[in-house]
Amino acid sequence: MCNMKKKIVSTLLIASLLLFPLISMADATGPGNPPELPGGGDEPIGGGAPIGGGSLILMGMAAAYGVRKLYLIKKEHLEE
Repeated sequence: MCNMKKKIVSTLLIASLLLFPLISMADATGPGNPPELPGGGDEPIGGGAPIGGGSLILMGMAAAYGVRKLYLIKKEHLEE
């Protein structure tokens, strides 16, 4: 019976640890502070972070990875 209690306690502990981030990320607007409507303010939806440079770097790295994979596959077929 003691082994069953350990399983229940450990299951509840793991479940609570997995669910804690979901609960802690909840929106904390109070009754006197209504949420902003999308498009209602001066700031664009998603914030004002620029994504141009980062997306170019990401696409370049993906292209380089693809070229390397093709090179390795071609090299492997030539060795056979």
